[in-house]
Amino acid sequence: METATDISRQLGDYALSFCKAYLPQGRHAGNYWQIGDVNGAKGASLAICLHTNGAQRAGKWRDYATGERGDLLDLIPHVSHAATFAEVMQEARSFLGKPDIIRAKAQQTAPEPRQADVSRREKAQRLISSAKPFHGSPAQRYLRNRDIERFGPALRFHNKCYAMSVETGQAIELPALLAAITDNAGLTTGVARTWLDVERGAVADMTSPKRVMGDLLGHAVRFGEAGRILACGEGVETMLSIGTALPRLPLAACLTATHLSLFEVPTIVEELWVCRDNDEAGERALHQLFQRLEEAGRSITVREIVPVLGDFNDDLSAWGAEALRTRLVAELGSAAEDYAALA
Repeated sequence: METATDISRQLGDYALSFCKAYLPQGRHAGNYWQIGDVNGAKGASLAICLHTNGAQRAGKWRDYATGERGDLLDLIPHVSHAATFAEVMQEARSFLGKPDIIRAKAQQTAPEPRQADVSRREKAQRLISSAKPFHGSPAQRYLRNRDIERFGPALRFHNKCYAMSVETGQAIELPALLAAITDNAGLTTGVARTWLDVERGAVADMTSPKRVMGDLLGHAVRFGEAGRILACGEGVETMLSIGTALPRLPLAACLTATHLSLFEVPTIVEELWVCRDNDEAGERALHQLFQRLEEAGRSITVREIVPVLGDFNDDLSAWGAEALRTRLVAELGSAAEDYAALA
């Protein structure tokens, strides 16, 4: 019986046909197919190797905007209606039947965007609905091991969340922290998955242990209802560290620096606290977000908050919640005091 590794290698043999079939918005550039993201948007941040060349294996890809990587099997759930591992394998085998004639010819035009969006959202919603409650789960223990005490209904736990091992190409099932991604109307558009090593209470020891299913562009994982003030930043752990210090503060975790710069700030927000990471990517994201708000004519105050160490979870773990709270209140004033009281 063919394994996932076998199927992955065969897909790699037809990488160009696969890309033309499933990712028609991309373009051929040398030994790569360039596309905007795993969902097939226009752009060039994701590169798929088309022909094996030394250590570069056909079908392997990397998204330079998010750091995600994988093979063509990993892309199938994003560009088709396949949601389970069995459905992914069935779709791959169907493609491999006659890759240059049947599949590529039938899919030369991009699918209707709305239909694609709905499909991705449905898969994310199905995954969230199949998960278990967060409280008391290994996912909660993982966050508490990082000194986090702010949680919310966006979080769930899945004890057998499907992933594809980048190293072996084999399908694996691991426990995972799930975080629902929502738009400004509160509708679920995707899910952020963090695979866990339950015994260590830490992130799983694997390449790309954090991945997104569905639509992230403009959206975020949210904690609390946005009001006049909203704090936004990159990772879930980063923003929940801020929330541990300021338990009543509304939070939005955009998951990456790129998506922080593309965040659609709710119209109700008058003051935005950008809790960026202490690196060039975080600084660039802040400036790009500020520029977008200016170009959109938004009359909004943007305040930059930078950690002492790499991110705010590093600060929280190093000095504790009380020290972080004291610093935020000193920097942000009475507004932060209003959010400091225990919820």
